Formats: sequence, C-alpha cells, structure tokens
Amino acid sequence: MAVTKTLTKSIPHVKSSKAEKWDLEMTYENDSEGDATYYKSVFSHTAIAADGDFTKAAKSSFNLAALTAMCPVSQWDDVFASQVESVITSPVVQPVPDQAFTVPSS
Repeated sequence: MAVTKTLTKSIPHVKSSKAEKWDLEMTYENDSEGDATYYKSVFSHTAIAADGDFTKAAKSSFNLAALTAMCPVSQWDDVFASQVESVITSPVVQPVPDQAFTVPSS
C-alpha cells in the first residue's frame, strides 16, 4: 500500500500582517488512480494561534513543514488506514438474492 499525502489547501487569515488562523486541507491517496486498490480521502483542519496551534507570524514565514505540523496527521493516518481496510482490503460483502429459489412443496 503506497500512501501519498499532499497538503492541498493552506489559507491564512491575517491580522496586522501576521497569520492568526490557517485553513488546511490534506489529500491522502492509496496507490495510483486506476488501480484496483486506489482510494482517496480529503481531511481538513483549522489551526488557530490563540489555541496554541502555532505562533503568529508573517504568512510568508510558514513553509510546507510548518503547515503540515499544524495538521493532526497521526489521527488522519489512523482514519485513512481504517477507511482503506474497510473499503479496499476487507470490504463488506452484501448478500445476493437467489431469484431462482422455489418454495419447497413439503
């Protein structure tokens, strides 16, 4: 299972030239699109400086590592692994109706 994680959205909320809040989104992909084991999920998080998620600073001072560090990645990893398990690895098999069954006569 090759999982790719990509930060796909990072929107700063700025006041007095400093980011005080970030809207973040990360896309997880299992394998490659078109593969039988392909699965994709998108997670989002709002990081707030006042909550201690990060220290206010100019938006340009935040690099990919700093933005990623604000995301609850370990929690998302667990959720994504569970999703892949239930959808790809061990999907629920639905019962199939047997339309040819006839009621026994006795």
